[in-house]
Amino acid sequence: GHRRKNWKVRKFVLREDPAYLHYYDPAGGEEPLGAIHLRGCVVTAVEDMPDSKKYDVENILFEIITANNIHYYLQAASPTERTEWIKAIQAVSRSGK
Repeated sequence: GHRRKNWKVRKFVLREDPAYLHYYDPAGGEEPLGAIHLRGCVVTAVEDMPDSKKYDVENILFEIITANNIHYYLQAASPTERTEWIKAIQAVSRSGK
């Protein structure tokens, strides 16, 4: 969840034009549950997060800070996948509309 009350599994679709990361319920549904505007955002790996359990921070967390200063914490499936997501989001935040 946005405020990390609990983690929720979501399906993400990265779009370049316009620069958004849409998220969906993985059980189905055509309409996105929400979107993160990526133009001008900052995305970084998160190595340590207070108030998190050990399994939450095994080098798979990353943070997106939007141009409006909204913080989103996401957890990838693996360290490699986290790196791929960060690179892709950084590219879209610079080049997307």
